[in-house]
This record gives sequence, C-alpha cells and structure tokens, in this order.
Amino acid sequence: MESGFLLGFIERAWVGLIETYGPAAPFYLIAGMGVTFALLALPVALKKQRDPLDRFSFEDERLQGDLASLREDHDDGTLKGLSQYLEPTDAEEVGETRKMLRRAGYKGGSAVRVYFFTRALLGLGLLLFGMFIFLLVPEEPQAFFGMVMSGLFGLAGFLGPVWWIKRRIAQRTEDIQNAFPDAMDMMLVCIEGGQSLDQAMARVGKEMEHSSGPLAEELTIVSQEFRAGKERATVLRDFADRCGVNDISSFVTVLIQSQAFGTSVSQALRVYADEMRDKRLMRAEEKANLLPTKLTLGTMFFTVPPLILILIGPSFIMIIRALSGLTTGAMPG
Repeated sequence: MESGFLLGFIERAWVGLIETYGPAAPFYLIAGMGVTFALLALPVALKKQRDPLDRFSFEDERLQGDLASLREDHDDGTLKGLSQYLEPTDAEEVGETRKMLRRAGYKGGSAVRVYFFTRALLGLGLLLFGMFIFLLVPEEPQAFFGMVMSGLFGLAGFLGPVWWIKRRIAQRTEDIQNAFPDAMDMMLVCIEGGQSLDQAMARVGKEMEHSSGPLAEELTIVSQEFRAGKERATVLRDFADRCGVNDISSFVTVLIQSQAFGTSVSQALRVYADEMRDKRLMRAEEKANLLPTKLTLGTMFFTVPPLILILIGPSFIMIIRALSGLTTGAMPG
C-alpha cells in the first residue's frame, strides 16, 4: 500500500509539473536538481586542506618568502574532494596536462583539477543556457535545431578553456623568446663582472621583473632551486621544459656541456649571446618580409573595390538609364 501511495504521489506531482510549466517541465526539473547538487557539493569541493609545513616556523625571512615559489607542486586543497572525478586516471595524461598548464603560467598541484572543473562547468552551464534560450523564445523552434544549437553551446564551453590555455602558452612563449636575448646580455655582463651563474640568474630575474614578467619568474625559480641545493643539470632541464622555447633549450644544453667539459661559462655565453642576437635580427627580417604580402591583401580588399566602384559606377548608371529609356520608348509601339 505504501508503494502504491508513493507511486500515486509521484504521478500527481509529475502531472502538476506538466500542467504548470508545459512540455519544458523535465528540463526545469533536471536543471533544478543539477543546481541543487552543485550547491551541496561546493562546500566539500572548495574545502582547503591544511599544509603540513604550516606547523613549522622558519626564522629565515628569505626562506619564508621563497617557500611558495620553491614548492611549485604544492596542493592548496582546491576541489580536493572531487579529485577522483576530475583528474584523469592515466599518469601520463596528468603529467602532460600539468606541463601544459605550467607553460601557460598556471602552477600548483590543484591546477589540473581546476582546469578540468572549469571545462565541465562551462560545458554544462552553456548547454543548459542554450536549452533555456530556445525554450523561452515566443515562437517555439524546431526541436532538432534547438538540440543542435544547445549542443554547440555546450561544446564551445567545453573547448573554450583549451583555446584559452593555448593562447596563454603562445603569448607567454613569445614574451620569453623576445626577452631572452636581452637577458643573455645582462647575464654575460654579470658573469664577466665576477658573479657566479646562480647570482647572475638571480640578478637578471630581479632586473627583468618590469620588462618581462614570465622570464623573470622562471629565472627566479631557477635561482631559488639552486639555493635549495637541487642538482644544477636537473634545475636547468626543468627550466627549459617549463618554458618550452627552443632558444632556452639550446642555452641549457650549452651550460650543461660547459660544466661537463670544464670550459669557461663566460666564453660559452658570449658565443651564444651573439647567436641569439643574430636569431632575433633574422626574426625581425622575417616579419618585415611578410609585411608587403599582408599590405597587398589589405589593399586588394579595402582599396580595389571602392576604386572599381568609382571608375565603373557612373558608366554603369548611364547604361541602366539608357536601357530603361529604350524599354520605355518601345512600349507605346
């Protein structure tokens, strides 16, 4: 009897929803349940775990300021409760995603979770937004058209973060590539002035904070890892891997080979700095050579059509008037 009463109650509630909201009642019900579950899960997902290192007190103020930068993989606990649903199970895929986010400037152990959560949230949110838009218009569109457009909205929301990350990587890579030759010259001056490679990188990173923030940040991380006692070759390889710039990879190879064979670092940097200046000049010449082609396309699209209209327009109007006159004169006969 209880099961029959429950089924009857559900049936009456369902009929009431259909009568109140019309055919769109299932969509409103699903959306309401989704929003409710999301609100219930937010406190658990956004709960931050306490860092075990917070129990220790560092007397050295320099170490206190550098602690966050030294621990790039520090997990602040963001969306920790949803890690098993957001993070991929494949360790290789997680590593590739973390590398991509680091090259875009997003570091930390929770960056992967936030990235996948943003994709899922935007995809689902724009999908529901598209459904509501096509259900609230005065004239109800075709069901297939509404489903297709809602699916496109959801796909755009799901792929939007991927496009944003790739755009950030391209901008950051270009910024580092353009600023690296100047950093090489400054590093060479510091080394020839008697400073070590560690001190030179720290000084160059500090001096380039206003001209190139991404490169200054990476050089600061390298100098801090040197001070922490990490192996020099490993630090330099991680530096090249984070930046993803071919010039920096070659620079790291030069430093590692110079250390392995015992050659002078200043001499190696002097030769490599000359090569960097030549490469920068070649890139500038390449962009200058592309300029006439781009100007030609602009001229064709924005100059030729108005010119043709000015030259041929009057003649075309006269031809139309003459033809219309002939037609009018031939009608009475």
